[in-house]
Amino acid sequence: MSDAVVTHQPEQQRYVASLDGVEAGVAQYELADDPARVVFTHTVVGDEFGGDGVGSALAREALDDVRAAGERSVVAQCSFIAGWIEKHPEYEDLLVR
Repeated sequence: MSDAVVTHQPEQQRYVASLDGVEAGVAQYELADDPARVVFTHTVVGDEFGGDGVGSALAREALDDVRAAGERSVVAQCSFIAGWIEKHPEYEDLLVR
């Protein structure tokens, strides 16, 4: 796993991953009309950080935050988040069915 530091920026509805102080990736979300749903819309990792675990760090931190908030669920419009959850079934309970 990477040594990425992930920061939640709720005012911009995103999570930002940094490596050595450099922005390495972003996971963006929207709050649905139903405030109990978090819609992940887009995740991007800089080409130079691909394969360093930055995307996984973003997904894990964001989904752990959703779980910690309680009574919330995830809509994975973002293909990266959807695929990551598929590979990590311990997070499937967060998905809207």
